[in-house]
Amino acid sequence: MFDYKRIPLGPLWTNSYTFDDGNGTAFCVDPGGDPADVVEFLQNRRLKLGAILLTHGHMDHCLGVADLVEATGAPVYMARGDLNMTKDNWANLAVEFGREVPPYEPSKLLDEGDTFSVGRFSLTVLLTPGHTPGSCCYIVEKDGEKLLISGDTLFARSIGRSDLRGGDSEALARSLARLKELKGDLPVLPGHGPETSLDRERQLNPFLQ
Repeated sequence: MFDYKRIPLGPLWTNSYTFDDGNGTAFCVDPGGDPADVVEFLQNRRLKLGAILLTHGHMDHCLGVADLVEATGAPVYMARGDLNMTKDNWANLAVEFGREVPPYEPSKLLDEGDTFSVGRFSLTVLLTPGHTPGSCCYIVEKDGEKLLISGDTLFARSIGRSDLRGGDSEALARSLARLKELKGDLPVLPGHGPETSLDRERQLNPFLQ
């Protein structure tokens, strides 16, 4: 079983997830606001944060990155296609909310099929452009079990928008088709809304029909 905590953060109540490998190491996905609750979770469990993973570069998924790096020293991983969003508040949509994202430097830029480990977790990168040019999903594996972190590509009964700056509806359709074809009924942890599963979305999500 995966041990993680969903902590909604930031102005759009973005789902941030912090995973505990059971051996003192954690990773955090999409700290989209003040990461104080993430830091408290880490401290309470005496966890070392091994990585901060971004599913894409929009403001509501990265607003707390710089503060979390300062608090933990953890490296930041994101897909290469959204690199410009780390310092461009127009590209990351922060200007739409009258905000500024504190700049941060990715430690590793990810490409399709990249694999890496954080503690006892193994992760594989799936590039899923459409919501943004550098949107990606992560397949997380531990002790023979897998789940999918889908960011703003796939939601329960819905999908991410493609009408924002950098969006591409045709690319998103291809990305969704790719997720639909993944093997097995993986649990799905989206960037907003409730958790779901691939089989449930194959059956009920109109965008995967």
